Amino acid sequence: MLMQIVLFEGFDPLDVIAPFEVLATGADLAGRPQDEVRLVAADGPGEVTGATRGLGLRAAAALDPAAPGYVIVPGAGGAVAQIPAILGRVAQSALIPQVRAALDAPGVTVAAVCGGSLALALAGLLRGRPAVTHTLGMDALAATGARPVRARVVDDGDLVTAGGVTSGLDLGLHLVEREYGPRVAVAVQELFEYERRGTAWRDAGAEPVGA
Repeated sequence: MLMQIVLFEGFDPLDVIAPFEVLATGADLAGRPQDEVRLVAADGPGEVTGATRGLGLRAAAALDPAAPGYVIVPGAGGAVAQIPAILGRVAQSALIPQVRAALDAPGVTVAAVCGGSLALALAGLLRGRPAVTHTLGMDALAATGARPVRARVVDDGDLVTAGGVTSGLDLGLHLVEREYGPRVAVAVQELFEYERRGTAWRDAGAEPVGA
């Protein structure tokens, strides 16, 4: 299984690093070291600059939308006033056709943290689907035709979204529980000395999960 976390110019570093560490640790604790967590970019390998004081990370490969596993889209960072412009550029970038292909591919779940959900919504990928983003973007999310849900994590099957910046930890733990079970998720929480926050929401009358 391949877990791909997408980098784009202006990404928020915590949206990337939090799920990366949680997912990698979950795979290790589950005895699944073959499950790779990889930093990727729409246009291939190379250094990508985040929005926090020029902090950069290196994409190891191009995004493969057909690879079974997860594609995780972070939000944007930096000054609040600059974030809408960054997300708008992402919504019109080469990343969007690749994420659309991932949503259509069997065995692939697309996930997004914070403003990453809004970027996908602005591109029309979340129309009619339950989702969450940062609290400051919930009205904009609704305006795109998505169904905003005020929860920490919203699980709609092949689409999983999470709220504000620190919810990248909760998203990672939710995906670990989906993939490896609650025992491994709890083990990761204990190792990280972190307790999941809020509600992980599922549709169709399913029981909410989460602390």
